[in-house]
Amino acid sequence: MPRVVSDDGTTANGSSLIHETVREGARTAATAALEDEANACIAELADQRDTYGRRLVVRNGYRRPRKVTTAAEVVEVKAPRVNHKRVDEATGERKRFSPAILPPWCRKSPPPPWRWSSGLSSPFSGGGGP
Repeated sequence: MPRVVSDDGTTANGSSLIHETVREGARTAATAALEDEANACIAELADQRDTYGRRLVVRNGYRRPRKVTTAAEVVEVKAPRVNHKRVDEATGERKRFSPAILPPWCRKSPPPPWRWSSGLSSPFSGGGGP
């Protein structure tokens, strides 16, 4: 899609065209890798069926968008959902699909309820903060 660039090299929202291109490329690559990993998981377990002949592992839409920090910048990606109906015999819990390239700790967390820059000590500095 063509973009309008001003004389100083910025786009309508104020960022440079190269910056937007790199960000879009990082988002596209992360999304494609997540799709490939989900499709590989489903294909690997496609032969597992329940007593009614239905698959135990199927696609189920997308998770809510996450902000992921990449080498280029923080980008927003949507991870595909995989519905596992398989049960672990040892624990009795349902198995889950968790993408290796987007583990739960990788998402951008909200800021803490207190502000370390407000003069309070950080809990990691050994000071007497909250």
